[in-house]
Amino acid sequence: MKINNLRTMMAMAAIVLLTVSVNAQKFGYVNSTLLLSELPTMKAADSELETYQKQLMTSGEAMVKAFEAKYQTIAKEVGEGLLSKVQQQAKEQELAGEQQKIQAYEVEVQQKIVKKREELIQPILDKVKTAIEAVGKENGYTMIFDSSAGTILHANESDDVLALVKGKLGL
Repeated sequence: MKINNLRTMMAMAAIVLLTVSVNAQKFGYVNSTLLLSELPTMKAADSELETYQKQLMTSGEAMVKAFEAKYQTIAKEVGEGLLSKVQQQAKEQELAGEQQKIQAYEVEVQQKIVKKREELIQPILDKVKTAIEAVGKENGYTMIFDSSAGTILHANESDDVLALVKGKLGL
């Protein structure tokens, strides 16, 4: 009877240990904002995006300067009484049309910048995601959290995997 009780207790202990080891989870975290700021490819993408934005803004500024010059000319002609009411209305409509073109260009610029940013940054984000997933699998992490998103309230039982991800990215 003692042997049966001993066997039962040992079996129960083994089950408990197995359950504890199966349920033991390993958590890690990484500060993605810090990681991205240290990537040379991200710095290059930001620089390229800034150059692209400046090019687009230069074209927009030229449109605005042309509009302002035309407005000044028309205002001078109106002030000097050189335009009839019909001519003045036609010039005002012309200016309104140019103003709409400028506004449409501003919207287009914003859309182009967003698209260009996605084109430049998405491959970098994909590479970082792949590196984080590889670190997670290689080191047995159940989950890796992004500490820059403010989703971690307590991190004593987790590991900062930033150095491992940097190593995977060759930094």
